[in-house]
Amino acid sequence: MIQLYNSLTRTKEDFEPLGDEVKMYVCGVTVYDDSHLGHALSSIIFDVLDRYLEFRGYTVKKVQNFTDVDDKIINRASADDVPWEEITEKYIESFFKSIDGLNVRRATLHPRATEDMPEIIGLIERLVDGGSAYELNGSIYYRVRSKSDYGKLSGQNIDEMLVATGSDIEDGKEDPADFALWKAVKRHEPKWDSPWGPGRPGWHIECSAMAFKHLGEQIDIHGGGLDLIFPHHENEIAQSESASGRVPFAGTWMHNGMLRIADGQEMSKSLGNAFNVNSALDEFSSDAIRLWILQSHYRSNPLLDKKLIGGAERSMRRIRNAVEAETVESEKSLDPTSFKRRFTEAMDDDLNSPQALAAIFDLCRKMNQSRDRGTNVSKAADLVHELTGVLGFTLEAPPQKEDGLSDDAINDLIEQRKIARNEKRWGDADAVRDQLDAVGISIADSGGETTWTRD
Repeated sequence: MIQLYNSLTRTKEDFEPLGDEVKMYVCGVTVYDDSHLGHALSSIIFDVLDRYLEFRGYTVKKVQNFTDVDDKIINRASADDVPWEEITEKYIESFFKSIDGLNVRRATLHPRATEDMPEIIGLIERLVDGGSAYELNGSIYYRVRSKSDYGKLSGQNIDEMLVATGSDIEDGKEDPADFALWKAVKRHEPKWDSPWGPGRPGWHIECSAMAFKHLGEQIDIHGGGLDLIFPHHENEIAQSESASGRVPFAGTWMHNGMLRIADGQEMSKSLGNAFNVNSALDEFSSDAIRLWILQSHYRSNPLLDKKLIGGAERSMRRIRNAVEAETVESEKSLDPTSFKRRFTEAMDDDLNSPQALAAIFDLCRKMNQSRDRGTNVSKAADLVHELTGVLGFTLEAPPQKEDGLSDDAINDLIEQRKIARNEKRWGDADAVRDQLDAVGISIADSGGETTWTRD
């Protein structure tokens, strides 16, 4: 039985879907910029969940939305002096490039808020008609205190949350905690006709409407980053359950952790272009990025560090070497059954990917030992391919890139390392070694000189 940690109940629970098909909704990106490695973390976690549920025999319908109308998009369009639609198209294309590069399977559906506007307006009408929302100057607000259990996901009371978020107070609002479902139009902003006049939806209502339309009024899993618990997911629960009268809106709420950075550093500066997913994929394989993320449990907060990704690149080479080595023809055969059981038990326990990976690496080690003893390991190699596939690994060697593997580039990096060592900047020197090792360049120091070889 699969157990998943439910953020709503704060405990692990047996996963029991409502029907034959698992209905999973994952909050997508607001498309005003390129995806970064924090987005990659969430995309990979819920891709693995999707793959593992399928591995365990479930059929999954996964919906991941695009927020394609938002203040950030409008501001970016204004700054770039282009139509807002141009911004959304550009960054939706960039998002797909990122997840394809990470070997993240596309969701069953990727709806856009602007394409589901009738459903958004219809859902707001239901809330107004039911007394959970009211109009103010062409805008519509949700009555937070109309939901007696509001705050059940974040575990805070309304007054404490107001202090924490510094909620905007508009003249005439019944309560400062009330949040916008529909925003009256402002000059030069995108707008749609509605019963309350031209305007655009608030952020929270979009996800409820798209989930209702594409999955139904009750779903099995709702996923997203830890930072979405409040206010986004808290508000989703309130408006969804108020509109449908069905509790719970989602059977399991799953939240991945957030990336950590070294003390005192900003992510964009400490990692340079690698903070951007597409740039990171120019430097590392998708397998290395996945392994770096999956070496930590999804509810923990992995450290964003190029050295760790470089180390993951080397570890992936160990797996590839184990399955690509020549198979010994022998009557003796390695039985990998116990390793598959370990993998499954780990993943059944709230997607414990670190323990699942340990089973894979132990199997690879056992394969190497058994092969040396003249044992056939073909069944084990097949299992490694199967289990790594569940985790989304391709087991493809990173492509050799001219800019990273030319002799001149290697010599320049070695010179940088030499300078760093002379200046006792040991961390920078180690980072260069890891960078070279990740692309198959081994270096050796002897007598004050450094030599290198291609693996």
